Amino acid sequence: MQSILFVCTGNILRSLTAEYALKARLDPNSPIRVSSAGTVALLQQMHPDVRAYLEQRGVDPSLHQQRRVSAELLRASDLVIAMSMDHQAILVDTYQYCAPLFNEVCHEKSDPLLDVWKAVPTWETDVDAARHYAFQVMEYSWASIPYLLQNLRTYLTVERAESLRGHGVLS
Repeated sequence: MQSILFVCTGNILRSLTAEYALKARLDPNSPIRVSSAGTVALLQQMHPDVRAYLEQRGVDPSLHQQRRVSAELLRASDLVIAMSMDHQAILVDTYQYCAPLFNEVCHEKSDPLLDVWKAVPTWETDVDAARHYAFQVMEYSWASIPYLLQNLRTYLTVERAESLRGHGVLS
C-alpha cells in the first residue's frame, strides 16, 4: 500500500482539504492511503466554513484529527506534498526531507498556496477577505486533484526513491 501525506501549517485548511479531495476521488478500494499533518498544528477546531465546504462535496470530515508532522509520519509516507515553500523549508530544516509543492505535483508550477495570514495581512480585521481567500484555496485544491492524479505515478516513483536516498536507504 502506498501513502500520500499533505503538509501545511495548522492541518485545518489546506492539507486537510487536499487530503479529503483526494480521498473523494480515489476508488474506495484504492491501495493508496491519504493523510495530512501540520508543521505547527496548534490545537484548533476545524473552521465551520471548512467543514461546510467539505460536507457540500459529500465528504464527512468529522473524524479528522489535527496532528503535527513527525519523522515517523514522513518515514511512513511514499509521497509527501508541501502546500507552501515555508512547509518545504521546515521539512528540510527539521527532518532533512525534500517534498514537492502541491502546485508542482498538480500543475508543474512552483507557486505556493499561502497561509491566510500571508495572503491576507489584514485577516484579523477583514474577516470577509480572509474567508474569501480560504474558500478560493479550498476550491483551487479541490479542482487541482484530477491533475495530481494524472501526475501521481511519476511522483510516487521519483519522490520515494529520492526520500529513501536522502535517508541513506538508497545510494
